[in-house]
Amino acid sequence: MRKSIITATTAGLALALAACSGQASDSATPKAGAGESAPPAAKTLEGVTIEVAAKWTGPEQTNFQEVLKAFEAKTGAKVTYASTGEDTGAYLGPRIQGKNPPDIAILPQPGLVKQYADQKALKPLTPEVLKQIDDNYTPYWKELGSADGQAYGVLVKAAHKSLIWYRDKAFQDAGAQQPATWDDLVKTAQTIADSGTPAFSLCGASGWTLTDLFENVYLSSAGPENYTKLSKHEIPWTDPSVTTALEKIAQLVGKKEFLLGGSAGALQTDFPTCVTQVYGQDKSAMVIEADFVGTTAEESGAKLGEEAKYFPFPKAGGTEPVVLGGDIAVALKDSKGAMALLEFLASKEGGEVWAKLPGYLSPNRNVSPDNYPSELTKKLAQTIISAGDAVRYDMSDLAPSAFGGTDGKGEWKLLQDFVRDPSKIKDIQNKLEDEAKKAWK
Repeated sequence: MRKSIITATTAGLALALAACSGQASDSATPKAGAGESAPPAAKTLEGVTIEVAAKWTGPEQTNFQEVLKAFEAKTGAKVTYASTGEDTGAYLGPRIQGKNPPDIAILPQPGLVKQYADQKALKPLTPEVLKQIDDNYTPYWKELGSADGQAYGVLVKAAHKSLIWYRDKAFQDAGAQQPATWDDLVKTAQTIADSGTPAFSLCGASGWTLTDLFENVYLSSAGPENYTKLSKHEIPWTDPSVTTALEKIAQLVGKKEFLLGGSAGALQTDFPTCVTQVYGQDKSAMVIEADFVGTTAEESGAKLGEEAKYFPFPKAGGTEPVVLGGDIAVALKDSKGAMALLEFLASKEGGEVWAKLPGYLSPNRNVSPDNYPSELTKKLAQTIISAGDAVRYDMSDLAPSAFGGTDGKGEWKLLQDFVRDPSKIKDIQNKLEDEAKKAWK
């Protein structure tokens, strides 16, 4: 496991950390006399302990703790880590109610920011943290970490969801090329199917993968502004823009020869089984999902960049889609070091510490792709930067969980019903709108 600890500091952030700790900059950094070299900046948080809670375990936890070590070396603080497990709300709820929350929690969904803000459980970001966000993020990311106009959170880690992975040998055997547009993708799928290999292993049993597919097509065909409106239910699911997106998706899921096992097989295949069907079992050619497919592909014996390759999600309209998932850091205590750590995580420096470790993508636009350890992550990071203000967050994670995040209900179930019978677009739209009205009332 590659480890990287950066202890170098800039004067500006050192002064800001001093302000967060309540110490004046003069006392934190003694002035040098004439002809003397300035001494190293004092560690402004000596004796301060900060608890951070997040869902990460295994390599993700190990890498995040390297980032925390860099902060400790910079400030003198001691940071402890607690794993929330997959259900962050179940972990944080009792601690918030017991008035013993961690200093910082890292939330897997923006909806939790509003939920905890409504409970008065979050602390507004200080001007120093806000400056880092304004300097390093687009306004859209700042809005995602806000509730009722007040900023509470810093998006610290991203998952790139606008990818289609493919098995190189299947493409070579069929004489297929990487598609650039949606029409090209449909033609490529037909070419592969004609060669005798199902084009897609669709992870239909995991409803969230179908929301990811819809979001990419919708962002590309309807544009970023409509995407934002639909994510807030400011336009109905019966809108013509939704019809267009579903019609395009039907071009893929409506052809049984495109799907491994047909629609019935697709709806019985979960994630990550859909990945192992492409890599390892060699049963189909492509899988539509995020950058984390690469981990399962490698576990299945495929080498990234050779047998396991990807292409950007093809344009289905006027926008090249870049949909991200991600984790948002918030402060639950007015502790001495909480805002200092949030400031570090929001900074270019903090992002670069993390970027040098495996399995990480930064939403920070000033973290250069050159920091990443692999060509895969360098390219993905560059697409995030290049997309600029058109990048959007996973729509289903922005919705109330009853609509966008519950197995067997809401959007998950209805998109599964759509895969089962793609001819009933209007019926599915009406049902989506009915469910959305219940969730947003």
